[in-house]
Amino acid sequence: MNRNNQKERELREAVAAAVSRYYSYKFGQRKEYRPGDRISYAGRIFNEEEMLSLVDSCLDFWLTTGRYAERFEREFADFIGARHCSLTNSGSSANLLAFYALTSPKLGDRRIKRGDEVITVAAGFPTTVAPIIQYGAVPVFVDVTLPTYNIDCNRLEEAVSEKTKAVMLAHTLGNPFDLRTVKEFCDRRNLWLIEDNCDALGARYLLDGEWRYTGTIGHFGTSSFYPPHHMTMGEGGAVYTNDTTLKRLVESFRDWGRDCWCPSGRDNTCGDRFTQQFGELPYGYDHKYVYSHFGFNLKVTDMQAAIGCAQLRKLPGFISARRRNWQILRDGLSGLGGVLILPEATEFTEPSWFGFLMTVREEAPFTRDQLVRHLESRGIQTRMLFAGNLVKHPCFNEMRSRNEGFRIVGDLAVTDHIMRNTFWVGVYPGMTDEMLGFMIDTVTGFCRR
Repeated sequence: MNRNNQKERELREAVAAAVSRYYSYKFGQRKEYRPGDRISYAGRIFNEEEMLSLVDSCLDFWLTTGRYAERFEREFADFIGARHCSLTNSGSSANLLAFYALTSPKLGDRRIKRGDEVITVAAGFPTTVAPIIQYGAVPVFVDVTLPTYNIDCNRLEEAVSEKTKAVMLAHTLGNPFDLRTVKEFCDRRNLWLIEDNCDALGARYLLDGEWRYTGTIGHFGTSSFYPPHHMTMGEGGAVYTNDTTLKRLVESFRDWGRDCWCPSGRDNTCGDRFTQQFGELPYGYDHKYVYSHFGFNLKVTDMQAAIGCAQLRKLPGFISARRRNWQILRDGLSGLGGVLILPEATEFTEPSWFGFLMTVREEAPFTRDQLVRHLESRGIQTRMLFAGNLVKHPCFNEMRSRNEGFRIVGDLAVTDHIMRNTFWVGVYPGMTDEMLGFMIDTVTGFCRR
């Protein structure tokens, strides 16, 4: 072995040993839970493997996308069953890139243009809808159903117009929407389907006799790797697809809008870097600096991807723990159906739960806010179902006053009900049986008081 290589290996081993000792000192001792301690709705779960992987990438000092990012994209695609995975800096950016890829002129008549309509829901997180509005397309809001909290598929035909080009929906808190009905609807009308899979990584749907991961059934799936999610790399996200053309469009918009698809730090992958004609540029203009879209810079760093590679090995265990914790809450609260609407999985699904949803019934002798305040006072962290009803938020004020920029199908009555009466608590893998038992006792005690 070359002497320099031997020295580098020895130094890296010494650094790794120091990192392991630091992890044990700083994070190795788990605090025992006591009733009244804060129970977070989510949190990052890691050990020395993530820290070792992160430091290993830092020692390379390759600060942008590199070997760890390439490895993660390959291994994640293999896990979820997609042909391509493209890393980006957040789940919100993943949604942005998936949508903007469908606006590319390279898609011809199928491209989404300004003024075209996209069917979605208002009961969810804003970045499922924001790319539609930011581009200048028109979201068409359809109501949802209880107790699945997903789109009411009976309203799909009512939502369609001659301008409809796509459907963009999230799998609500890990519970898949009715993919069979939505996909059939999209296929019949030649519509694009984007699955916002950010809260549902690991969920599965039984389609045509085969169990498939959500995010792989539509034209695009997206994931978030923000710390509360199923796995994390701090910040980070991914877009995945089985279509090579769509993959290249995503990466063009992600990487400044360039036409070239060379990986970072590499040149002339196509072999025609200086022998092509583009637009009105001189013949042979450097392909690395040809731009086919007005794009962004939304790449991930290799340090983030290094954390993700370690987390990905633990993902099956994370998913199993979430399902187990959800079921413990569901069983423990099953006697409260008279005052709470408890969540149920969509038919033909195996959810990968992000949280445990509860909706206070109108006839209950208490309100959602009273129950939430009680839980928070006992150290149990709660969350709303994100926006509740997105169109009621300040960001829609101007659009609502002009009565333009979006369309509503029906009256969104269930969405409004969720806005007033729904909240959720966590099921993340860091929860212990003692925490779950305390949550069950606290909710039950309040409801029966």
